[in-house]
Amino acid sequence: MTEAVEYDVVVLGGGPAGENVVDRTRAAGLTTALVESELVGGECSYWACIPSKALLRPVLARADARRVPGLADSVRGPLDAEAVFAHRDYWTGHWKDDGQADWLDSIGAHLYRGHGRLYGTRKVAVTSPEGVHHVLSARYAVVVATGTRAVVPDLPGLAGAGPWTSREATSARQVPGRLLIVGGSVVAAEMATAWQALGSRVTVLVRGSGLLPRMEPFAGELVAEALTEAGAVVRTGVAVEAVVRDGPTGPVTVVLEGGELLEGDELLMATGRAPRTEDIGLDTVGLTPGDWIGVDESCRVPGHDWLYAVGDVNHRALLTHQGKYQARIAGAAIAARAAGPGAPAPDTGRWGAHAATADTEALTQAVFTDPEAAAVGLTLAEAERAGHRVRAVDYDLGKVSGAGLYADGYRGRARMVVDLDRQVLLGATFVGPGAAELLHAATVAVVGEVPLDRLWHAVPAFPTVSEVWLRLLEAYRG
Repeated sequence: MTEAVEYDVVVLGGGPAGENVVDRTRAAGLTTALVESELVGGECSYWACIPSKALLRPVLARADARRVPGLADSVRGPLDAEAVFAHRDYWTGHWKDDGQADWLDSIGAHLYRGHGRLYGTRKVAVTSPEGVHHVLSARYAVVVATGTRAVVPDLPGLAGAGPWTSREATSARQVPGRLLIVGGSVVAAEMATAWQALGSRVTVLVRGSGLLPRMEPFAGELVAEALTEAGAVVRTGVAVEAVVRDGPTGPVTVVLEGGELLEGDELLMATGRAPRTEDIGLDTVGLTPGDWIGVDESCRVPGHDWLYAVGDVNHRALLTHQGKYQARIAGAAIAARAAGPGAPAPDTGRWGAHAATADTEALTQAVFTDPEAAAVGLTLAEAERAGHRVRAVDYDLGKVSGAGLYADGYRGRARMVVDLDRQVLLGATFVGPGAAELLHAATVAVVGEVPLDRLWHAVPAFPTVSEVWLRLLEAYRG
């Protein structure tokens, strides 16, 4: 080991959450080092959010155009897969992180490339790809932001079948003739949408009762209906028992419970995520390797006043934007605590400057399927389980004038979940073409706890899809 280098803060993991911690601690004047074993920018930039949305944007644009009179006949042909892939490659920087590394340098952060592990209290040991060893010491905080990896179940024959995970699904360069997708998650729904439109014959196999199980049930139902109309097959209540592949590139066969066989050219396993904590030295600080890292509202690990965990790894909310939010909260909390005696104590109360309250009370999610599905806060079932006295108000989004003008045959649905005691929104869900752009207004209403009587005075412009807010409030008032 080389002699330890000291910083105020050391961040382990250079995805969006780690980058945002660095941004906040450097803005507070704290010296900061970032350790990354792959590409700065992480899963989101190269194998998840960015490439998946780059693949989906042409798909959704064509779908919207096909629903507009005067334009529909011009976009009946197939997508140019090579052009779509080139668009994706551009947005991933061709899987090079020079720009992100240059940004770190521009704000005065120090990048260490290599595998990092906790090395006891306030220390991180780094081994570079060239075998050079460093020990980084942190005066105030070490932040773990190592994210998650795709879970591949232990099924007979699966490991040898070379299945796709989300990484392969977003970076593939050839359109498989037949794509089998196992799972009902966001990854499953979005990748089914993308690859079906690119020319694959897609079959989605869902163990549960439907797609998008963390959203209102109608969201998954509308997405499954649209996928089916596009030519995909969506099957629910089915379980895969084994996988067989004829050589490394031959057809792949899944064996369903009961013995039914389904054949495809590629198999995507979209069956969950696990924390990347198995080899980051958690055991050196009394934590269990491979586990999620529990944190308090400021994202600090209980029992370790110097250790924080942000992003997927803490299991609060496995979404990039929430991880970045947590990073902003944690960075501010670290800076506040580093200010020392006499400085104001961190505000970790509900909606305080150093509390990640939105993770539990205003979680936002947008799914870029056709139709899009977007939600904030609690679903009806979640609100009822939490003991709230609530009412759900639904409206057919296609009946709004703006939606009818947006697309012929517009199909969608909106729901708001009302706390009857406080007369505020606990959650909202929108499903329909372009519905993700409705989300932030709902987020402001939920976070701001805006009384429904005040929302009545928020007049939506006519004729926009946002007029659904007026219709929902009218339905609630009766």
